[in-house]
Amino acid sequence: MLDLLDIKYRHLSELKSNELFSLRKRVFKDRLNWMVNSQNEMEFDEYDNERTTYVFGIHQDTCVCSLRFIETKYPNMITGTFRSWFSDYTLPEGNFVEASRLFIDKERISQLKLRQKPVSALLFLSMINYARHYKYEGIYAIVSHPMYLIFKRSGWEINVEAQSYSEKKEKIFLIFMPVDDRNQQILINLVKSKAPELQITLDAWPLSFPVSQHRPDQL
Repeated sequence: MLDLLDIKYRHLSELKSNELFSLRKRVFKDRLNWMVNSQNEMEFDEYDNERTTYVFGIHQDTCVCSLRFIETKYPNMITGTFRSWFSDYTLPEGNFVEASRLFIDKERISQLKLRQKPVSALLFLSMINYARHYKYEGIYAIVSHPMYLIFKRSGWEINVEAQSYSEKKEKIFLIFMPVDDRNQQILINLVKSKAPELQITLDAWPLSFPVSQHRPDQL
């Protein structure tokens, strides 16, 4: 099974936190060359704290994908790290979460023979299911142009609230990600299109996906 579940920062074991932060260093520092802090081969920052929840994608007790959620009433990357890039935009009041540090580890996906599974579609659906389960009104995020295009190709009806340029002079977007019935069904249909024989409920949280069958993921 590929299990998607949430774990609060305070409930992370030392083993899981080391695994997560090591994977993030490999993705964001080594592969993407982002200007992130790393120490002892791990990447973490001030937003990895008691107010943070992580979504994990776990297969055979191995993390293959993850993202970080912070309620927007608390300090987050939009109001902190990226504030100078989006100084003209103010997050609305409400029960929203910010998503950041989203990744899928391609090396582990290959090693665990998950390349033909809809991992990215499931991770996106997990974001919606998580938000709906905990009664959030929507998700905000800052994404690169390539990630923006990946979200758009999924069919998720995201909205660009503002755009700017990173320190590397690359386009970045502040987006709102709706979690209503319509968008949940769009992502459910996407997963089903890649796994037509699937006979499980996809609107639940946590979310589990059998990996012994199904068609390739084109996302």
